[in-house]
Amino acid sequence: MKIAYVLNTYPQPSHSFIRREVQALEHQGVEVLRLAMRASDTPLVDPGDLEEAERTSYVLRIGAARLLAGFLAEVARAPRRSWRAVRLALKLARASDRGVLRHLIYLAEAAYVKRRCAAAGVQHMHAHFGTNATAVAMLAQALGGPSYSFTTHGPEEFDTPKAQSLGDKVNSAAFSVAISSFGRSQLSRWAAFSRWDSIKVVHCGIEPAKFSAPTTVPKGPLRLASIGRFVEQKGQMILVEAMAELVQHLPDAHLTLIGDGEMRADLEAAIKSKGLQGNITLTGWLSEADVRAQLSAAQALVLPSFAEGLPMVVMEAMAAARPVITTYIAGSPELVLPGETGWLVPAGDSAALVRAMLQLGTAPHDQLVTMGQVGRDRVLQRHDSEIEAAKLAGHFRQAIG
Repeated sequence: MKIAYVLNTYPQPSHSFIRREVQALEHQGVEVLRLAMRASDTPLVDPGDLEEAERTSYVLRIGAARLLAGFLAEVARAPRRSWRAVRLALKLARASDRGVLRHLIYLAEAAYVKRRCAAAGVQHMHAHFGTNATAVAMLAQALGGPSYSFTTHGPEEFDTPKAQSLGDKVNSAAFSVAISSFGRSQLSRWAAFSRWDSIKVVHCGIEPAKFSAPTTVPKGPLRLASIGRFVEQKGQMILVEAMAELVQHLPDAHLTLIGDGEMRADLEAAIKSKGLQGNITLTGWLSEADVRAQLSAAQALVLPSFAEGLPMVVMEAMAAARPVITTYIAGSPELVLPGETGWLVPAGDSAALVRAMLQLGTAPHDQLVTMGQVGRDRVLQRHDSEIEAAKLAGHFRQAIG
């Protein structure tokens, strides 16, 4: 079985779950052709990401002239089919805020993807995120390429479902994947009732072997870790506000913010204005091994997101036997059990976040150890990358027939 993964920007530090999925499929004998539109602008630090970049073909690197020539060749070979694909691209453009030109570029990319799939003997295409990569796969199928499927993560797809033509993408795909029951419910809102059975739940996975010997929750002053891109939806700014209140009760509390992004300068300014330079550290992007080391040094992960799908960092923290503080949004309540594996707080509620962190910081050590172990057992049962990849491979086989 040979599958093409059609991706927008790959690999990326915050999308290691795609890499794990691809590699787990390959462990099970699936051959995967990696086709990304572009390389990441973010410097790659993880050896696994660097290796994936070497194995990935980048569509836009062939240049606009060759992409256009390839599409015109498709028109010459199959004019009726090509013009149907043009009409589909225009339909997607009308629903979108990205304009006609952008969707004609997607169409040229799709022609290239279709040719690469034919040359490589690809039997099916799979995209991640229901945004432009899925549009390219959808258009490649319209041009005569193989069937396609896609995985949605959220929140972007669920924030702008009409602009993403999400219902059309679900309806024309062989199947679609949500990473949580919440995600499946959101796809069902826009899909035809007759297509609901084609919407599958396949969780993002972790590699249990990398968490085979978790360290015990450390004792001592409260140490928290938060991992993610520095963007509004991740809630780091409200976390800084909460830390300013928390240190009034626990002066030695420390937070490590792991990641980077457009909000870094704003976060640094907020930390300085509140005098928290000794309580909050920003690390930038780290390798997976260094992230695990930071989790080992912390008593818990805190992720006060405003919008999510089902965060990988929550899974990784639980696999590392650490309690989690996160918000009652999207798929998070399907994984984090209040009082058993961590705390759930309302998104945007700084006072509730402070209370949860204070409860964690004053909880008996044995309680944190127990919560960490319960969380570890839960995530290993639900999010093993090999088990989830096997589910996905089964869906591929059914789609190929």
